[in-house]
Amino acid sequence: MDIQLLKVFYTTAQEGSISKAAQKLTFAQSNVTHKIQQLEADLQTQLFYRHNRGITLTPTGHILLSYAEQILHIIQEARSAVGDSSVPSGPLLIGSVETTAAVRLPNLLTKYHMDYPAVDFSLITGPSENHINAVLHYELNGAFVAGPVEHPDLIAEDVVDEELVLVTSVSHPRVDSIQDVELRTFLVFFSSCSFRTRLNQLLQEEGIMPNKIMEFGSLETILGCVGAGLGISLLPRSIVAESEQQGRIQIHEIAGKHAILKTVFIRRKDALTAPAMSAFLSEMRAQFNHAAEGSR
Repeated sequence: MDIQLLKVFYTTAQEGSISKAAQKLTFAQSNVTHKIQQLEADLQTQLFYRHNRGITLTPTGHILLSYAEQILHIIQEARSAVGDSSVPSGPLLIGSVETTAAVRLPNLLTKYHMDYPAVDFSLITGPSENHINAVLHYELNGAFVAGPVEHPDLIAEDVVDEELVLVTSVSHPRVDSIQDVELRTFLVFFSSCSFRTRLNQLLQEEGIMPNKIMEFGSLETILGCVGAGLGISLLPRSIVAESEQQGRIQIHEIAGKHAILKTVFIRRKDALTAPAMSAFLSEMRAQFNHAAEGSR
C-alpha cells in the first residue's frame, strides 16, 4: 500500500472535502481525486460516497481511516526515533483544562522551558472531552484532564486533587448545605466543563432544581457576576482563593464525594516516549509530588 495514497485518503477524510484536502496538501483537486481512485483500485473497494453535498466515508472507508491514522502515526514515530538524540528536542503538544493551565502549570512550564530550550513546546487549553479525543487520535502527546479516565488505549496518571467549593457574593448568607441554594441562579461554563458536570450530579442527587442556569465563557466573568450577586458557582478553591482574599467573593465548603475532582495526565499506551516527553513526565512528577508532600 502506497503511503502517499494513504496520506491523501486520510487528509481527505479528515477535511471532509476533496477541495479542502487539496488545499491542505497543496495539490490540484484532480490529483487528489486520482490518488483516491488509485487507492480504491488497489484495495478493490469504494472508500467514499460521492454526492451533491460532497463526499462521505463508506463503511470500508471508516475501517481504513482507523488503520490509516495508526499507520501514519507509527511512520512519524519511526522518523522521530531514528532522528532522536539523548537531548530532548522537537515538538511536544500538551493539552490542559484552562483552570489547571492557569493555576497548576505556570511553574512547571517555566522550569521545563529553561531546562529544555530545544523543545518546541505548545500548550492547548480546552475541555477535557476535547483533549481526550485529541490524545486518542494522536493530535496531542498528552493532556491534563478531569478524572477519572478509563480507556483501554490510555495511561492516566493522577496529578492533583482539586477541592470544589461553592462561590457566592460576600453579602450572601452562609451556605451550610447545598439545600440552602435551592431556587438560586447558577453561573457555569459551557456544557463540556467538568465543574458543570459535577454541579449537575450534585444538584440531581440532592433533588434540587435551580431557577436558572446561565452560561459564561470565562472565569473572570463568572467571578465578577458572582461578586455582584447575580448567582452562585461551583469552582476549584485553588482558582478562587485570591478573589476571596481580595474580598470579592465568599467561599462555602461542600461535603461528600462531590467535593474533590481529580486532575489526571493522560497519554496513549502505544505512543513512543520520546526524550521530550520523558523529560516532561519527570518534571511533572517532581513538581506535583513535591506539591503533594508540601500540603501534608
